[in-house]
Amino acid sequence: MSRLVNGCACTSLRSNLPLVAVAIALFSYSVAKFRAAGTPVPARKPTTVIVREGPYHFSRNPIYLAFSMFQLGIAIWVNSVWLLATLVGAVALIHYIVIPREERYLERKFGAQYLDYKASVRRWL
Repeated sequence: MSRLVNGCACTSLRSNLPLVAVAIALFSYSVAKFRAAGTPVPARKPTTVIVREGPYHFSRNPIYLAFSMFQLGIAIWVNSVWLLATLVGAVALIHYIVIPREERYLERKFGAQYLDYKASVRRWL
């Protein structure tokens, strides 16, 4: 069901609320697991441990996944091609530039421990 808001045909919030809610829950759970392990969340601070529990058991990048899911849910809710286009660009940037740089850092810092984790857990899903 759509409604008109500021000249935009918007879908019902109820139809996208589950995607947005899952994204928020995944982000919160991912951050909590980092904090519980004693490693900082901001990428500009040194990583102290490889986290393998919780969402990190099925995705090496659940925070990026949560951001992407959140933006997708909002884009669908407000029926925005621009938000979808920026999502595609953001995911490409994260996938091809940000994550490979982080992975090189983690390989140097943790060696075989990170390589084992990388071999056993997918990058996204």
